[in-house]
Amino acid sequence: MTTAHLTEAPARGRAHWVLSDCWNIVRRGLTHYQRQPVNIAWQLGFPILSVLLYGYVFGSAMQVPGGGDYKDFLMPGMFVMTMAFGFINTATVVVHDSTKGVIDRFRSMPMASSAVVAGRGVTDLLVACAELAIMMLTALAMGWRPDGGWGFVGAFGLLLWLRFALIWVGVWLGLIVPNPEAAGGLFAVAFPLTMISSIFVAPQLMPDWLGWVAAWNPISSTAAAARDLFGTPAGNGDSWVEQHALLMSGIWPLILTAVFLPLAVRRFQRLSR
Repeated sequence: MTTAHLTEAPARGRAHWVLSDCWNIVRRGLTHYQRQPVNIAWQLGFPILSVLLYGYVFGSAMQVPGGGDYKDFLMPGMFVMTMAFGFINTATVVVHDSTKGVIDRFRSMPMASSAVVAGRGVTDLLVACAELAIMMLTALAMGWRPDGGWGFVGAFGLLLWLRFALIWVGVWLGLIVPNPEAAGGLFAVAFPLTMISSIFVAPQLMPDWLGWVAAWNPISSTAAAARDLFGTPAGNGDSWVEQHALLMSGIWPLILTAVFLPLAVRRFQRLSR
């Protein structure tokens, strides 16, 4: 056997164990959801309630730029809100594992440290797929009818891309907040972040200064791009960021990932053994 073969074998072995450790973390996370389904029910309860509230109670009073059915405008925004609120759950799970000593246990074991963070990310993406599927079934039951084809696939991918970026925000916050109760308080941050966006109301219908803030909200770019890809456009505003919503829906999550992924990894590495 050559020297190249001798050096290549350990490399393959390390990659195998990293993937194996990551899968064990994913399986652990999914097992928790399986044994505590109320967690998913709680995560989906508020978005579904919001769909019913805004779609049926307030829907007749809402305006859509250029006309059209408000439910067609609302549904893509609700999908985005579901993805945005997911970082609270990520932070809650991470801080629970951190304060209970689970992460310290992982760090003391002969396992890849990157598998802990990567496994959390994969678990959250799988849960996000299930959440989106349930939300879309709810929307279809309410009469929402998107265009099929590659636009639907692209919108689904953009929603998961936003969720992927917010995972690292949740991991970082989960490693710095002191306890699960404090992580639950992050809802006070997420709620205005989603309200001052184009999820429920188009920015051009807001006061000028508030509409500018809402238009430049990263969540608004994903919502506008998803509406276009689902085939339910709502007349984007005249600002540059609104006219290039599809481009910005790819750039904003990339920026969030570039900022918070290193912060989360650095914070994880600084945890005491």
